Amino acid sequence: MSRTDLLADAFTIVRNATMAGKENADVPASGTIKSVLEIMQKENYIETFKLIEDKKQGIFRIYLKYVYGKPAIKNIKRVSRPGLRIYVKRDKVPSVLRGRGLAIISTSKGILTDKAAKESGLGGEVIAYIW
Repeated sequence: MSRTDLLADAFTIVRNATMAGKENADVPASGTIKSVLEIMQKENYIETFKLIEDKKQGIFRIYLKYVYGKPAIKNIKRVSRPGLRIYVKRDKVPSVLRGRGLAIISTSKGILTDKAAKESGLGGEVIAYIW
């Protein structure tokens, strides 16, 4: 079975693992997923992640974060998808939950948070919202 949207699959795996109270989740590895996981780790939505080598593309093991028994990730929403790409200009970069959430944007300088994109004056494709 081929997967058309690895990032949406990874978000679903993480979402289901947090709702089930799991300590970790395994998602397929890719460069985009690695960049998103680095942002999530920097913004304290996950503890850490590591690459597990297999004979194929590899797997990222994500160690989920819980605060007082509640998951740090309340929800992850995939915004842009293969059938419908969502682009924003630099002055229209979205703010999630009035700054309490996080928008992940793919720009010409790489994958950035909404705050970093606003500071850099960059727009791009809105990948996901996390809160």
